[in-house]
Amino acid sequence: MSALTLKLSPVVHMNDDDFYNLCQVNPNLKLERTATGELVVMPPTGGEGGKGEADLIVDLGIWNRQTQLGVVFSSSTGFKLPNGADRSPDAAWVELSRWEALTPEQRRKFPPLAPDFVIELRSATDELEPLQAKMQEYMENGVQLGWLINPQQRIVEIYRQGQPKQILNSPSSLSGEEVLPGFVLDLSRIFESPQ
Repeated sequence: MSALTLKLSPVVHMNDDDFYNLCQVNPNLKLERTATGELVVMPPTGGEGGKGEADLIVDLGIWNRQTQLGVVFSSSTGFKLPNGADRSPDAAWVELSRWEALTPEQRRKFPPLAPDFVIELRSATDELEPLQAKMQEYMENGVQLGWLINPQQRIVEIYRQGQPKQILNSPSSLSGEEVLPGFVLDLSRIFESPQ
């Protein structure tokens, strides 16, 4: 099942607090909001997809605990992007000084910033084009490095700020480059079974 997009305007207009509150009173739904105010309802992740997301977050979290360079976030975290969209990558990382510059209120709600690094993991039911558009939106809003991992085709699309995307076929690992110095993601667990 793919995501459902609802056009709310001109019937309903939600400000940031309205959207945040809608998410709080519907904790079992994964909601995003586009820059134009459309509401995106995403289905729950299946077992393989959830396992893959957890593996990504664990690996990123272990690296971050060792380096203490930033903060790691799960797919439950919404980020208020500069273009007005509220997005929830499958895994995200924000450099520590950027996180610490936020007020306690900004940290409690949807942080008003683009992460420095994002991962989107395509599940078997996800359409590829909306994920690619989401990755491009991340780049346009200041994300420095992003990985779109497609286990079904064993392909990874690497998005870098100010550069064309790079497509890798069946890579065994990925490097965090200058954004995540020393981070290497082993893809064997992700590619061993389709999401």
